[in-house]
Amino acid sequence: MKIIFILEPKKVILRLFEISLNKIIVQTEKTVADLKIGERGIINNFKDAAMSLKLLEMGCLPDTEVMLDFIAPLGCPVGITVAGYHLSLRKREAATIVLK
Repeated sequence: MKIIFILEPKKVILRLFEISLNKIIVQTEKTVADLKIGERGIINNFKDAAMSLKLLEMGCLPDTEVMLDFIAPLGCPVGITVAGYHLSLRKREAATIVLK
């Protein structure tokens, strides 16, 4: 048994356009987790208040430059250089650091 879907081309194009717009709107804040290897950014603020205390104690202070050093093969952890030393973070922790 085969199921055939008949779609109108105009509706498909509009739907694809809506999806791409949603992605653009969602990606307004760049985080450390969004960086590519070797890319740098300046810490602006944090998304999670509880996690921010831990990150502040590790040297991730606002207006501090951060550089992504490596991403593990499975995506977690990520390694960053901040305040002159190397730091490994889980990807979800890195996603809480918002960059300028």
